[in-house]
Amino acid sequence: MSVKIIVGSQWGDEGKGKITDMLAEKVDLVVRYQGGNNAGHTVVVGDQTFKLHLIPSGILYDTVTCVIGNGVVLDPEILLKEIATLDTQGIKVTPEKLKISSIAHVILPFHKVIDGQQESKRRDQKIGTTGRGIGPCYTDKISRLGIRVMDLLKKDVLSRKIKKHNWKNIIPEGVLDEDQIIEDYYAYGQTLKPYVEDTSLFVNNAIKAGKKIIMEGAQGAMLDVDHGTYPFVTSSNPIAGAACVGAGIGPHKIDQVIGVTKAYTTRVGEGPFPTEEEGETSEYLREKGCEYGTTTSRPRRCGWLDLVVLRYAIRINGLTEICLTKLDVLDDLKTIKICTGYKTENGILQEFPLDLEDFSQAEPVYDELPGWQEDISQMTDYDQLPQNAKNYVKYIENIVGVRTSMISVGSNRLQTIHLLEA
Repeated sequence: MSVKIIVGSQWGDEGKGKITDMLAEKVDLVVRYQGGNNAGHTVVVGDQTFKLHLIPSGILYDTVTCVIGNGVVLDPEILLKEIATLDTQGIKVTPEKLKISSIAHVILPFHKVIDGQQESKRRDQKIGTTGRGIGPCYTDKISRLGIRVMDLLKKDVLSRKIKKHNWKNIIPEGVLDEDQIIEDYYAYGQTLKPYVEDTSLFVNNAIKAGKKIIMEGAQGAMLDVDHGTYPFVTSSNPIAGAACVGAGIGPHKIDQVIGVTKAYTTRVGEGPFPTEEEGETSEYLREKGCEYGTTTSRPRRCGWLDLVVLRYAIRINGLTEICLTKLDVLDDLKTIKICTGYKTENGILQEFPLDLEDFSQAEPVYDELPGWQEDISQMTDYDQLPQNAKNYVKYIENIVGVRTSMISVGSNRLQTIHLLEA
């Protein structure tokens, strides 16, 4: 049995897509367990760039079966566009290669309209939602009003549930055509029907058969609706524990939890960010790291690596190892700051404060390490790295107490240093 969970240990955008893609070469299944098309993974293979939003990164391998689990909220229109785009890039997404949970919830047009309405009403207290309808869809799920993938397959069921829904009490008349929604989404259901099945049964049977499996999360631990910087969070649970719920397997079947960690920190949208930099340093990190959202193209906020956040992510996810990404982005810096604690009214904090007010007012306590000022992007062996780059990696390991299994020094598959067998 070999089941690995790959999670982001910061606010998302850590490079999980590349790590999943690399590890997928040696597995049989890649399972996406939460979130929706508000997330994006960019994978570079040779001179081709693949931008994925719903389909797991393992789709690029002929030998891998990808699964969209029940914990995902699915926009069928976006999924079909993604399948078509991959087809133009030479990747055939067949029902043998992609399985969709019959009980995953579906994002409908009124979810997107409601999402926009809610965000505009927040005025100066905006969350920073992508407007993809993710939150309202999860709201319907919890309110037991949701429409699931299986409902798209039966027109009478779909029609009854859409007509029963209270969206017309929220959205002004004439904005959406109810009959057109029913026609469009039933048509999507017929197109997707060959992909739909009981994915929990499929995944559990694969585990019984000794298959190797990766569970892939979207976003990152600090955007978790329970454990993140609430309310500036996503609408689901990206943390490792949600993989069992979102895929329908037992926790005793998990072997490893791999935390993907950027060598600095970024976040998209609103919310506190103690190590955020402005001016020259921020611009350097953003441009050198190409820090623009895969889904929204929004510029990411950039700052120094925060080890308080990383230690917290290790705790709530049970991380067994770290994949350190984008180390090459720091190549040109003379010195590199790294946050080890927070200065607050109550003294120095070493652990992440759950009170958002405390976190918002926290001032980072930094150590400053010498940079290496050398291009490491073509280095494929740990021993090739400059000593100061090795010192940076070891410093992180010593503070957080978790090993580093992989270092990414570029977006391409080959730009990776393997320290341990991940």
